[in-house]
Amino acid sequence: MDLSTKTDAQINALIKNHEDQNARDRPIYPLLLEERARRAQAKGRLDFNKSIGLLRDAAIKQTCTSYGQIAEASGVEWSVARHQMNGPNGHLDRLLDLCHSRGLPMLPAICVNKPNLLVGDLDPTALSGFANGARRLGYDFTDDRAFHRSCQEECWAWGREQKA
Repeated sequence: MDLSTKTDAQINALIKNHEDQNARDRPIYPLLLEERARRAQAKGRLDFNKSIGLLRDAAIKQTCTSYGQIAEASGVEWSVARHQMNGPNGHLDRLLDLCHSRGLPMLPAICVNKPNLLVGDLDPTALSGFANGARRLGYDFTDDRAFHRSCQEECWAWGREQKA
């Protein structure tokens, strides 16, 4: 299937169909996620590869990073980036897609509000967004906060492997 001939709406519909049918294991699904992110990259100012690089570095350092640092990595002022960052189609949601499609841990788990950098907590709205994105990708859990913590631990375990 030539994804370049599909409209954004068709790409989104194909992704939703795979998710609704629990068909995320089909080979086309990660390609669809990558295509949607590629198109989002073309429309937005935040750079997915720079964000993944920053999150990778944070995982290696066993730390969290902030939304502002994500924006800074792309050379975008926070006042501009904040509107692109969150929500079901925001930068962080697309980063979840890319991590899933590339077999990476859910690196956005270690991106938190600046005041929470040392403790790694997400505020209720951010936690809900993270959990909803994970569920969309097929993760099954009941405790959002515990799931978020386990994802952070997976990121840091992966980071230790990258350093080795």
